[in-house]
Amino acid sequence: MSSKAEIAKELFLKGYNCSQAVFGAFCEDFGIKIETGLVLSSGFGGGMARRREVCGAVSGAVMVLSLVHGYSDTENAEAKKHLYEEVRKVLSSFENETGSIICRELLGLEEKMSAPTPEARTKEYYKKRPCAELVYLAAQCVENHIASLG
Repeated sequence: MSSKAEIAKELFLKGYNCSQAVFGAFCEDFGIKIETGLVLSSGFGGGMARRREVCGAVSGAVMVLSLVHGYSDTENAEAKKHLYEEVRKVLSSFENETGSIICRELLGLEEKMSAPTPEARTKEYYKKRPCAELVYLAAQCVENHIASLG
């Protein structure tokens, strides 16, 4: 059986963006059809529509954590606090390994925003981008967090 991190990396290598890859790896565990999860997370790729802000892998991880710890009662401040604490733990794990959660920093890009047109997924693309490993790491951080819950 593959780990969620391996599944996420595999999804990325099939052409899905970072957010789709991480969120998609966990969809079945929450009764979400993979197609629905891929659509729901699709706008977060490239640091949110290639704006190079928060890494898409991190956004996908936060979406999964929201399924685990999220709340719907606006009056429950404790539930909101708990979610934020748990998200921060996972983000810290990712950031401790990478130095950032910001897409452009992770990619070593100077420009703040890229054109909305995605790059072709060629051998050169995969050689210059650490995204497959970042997706793996983000999913692994979430997987470890969920396992620690018992």
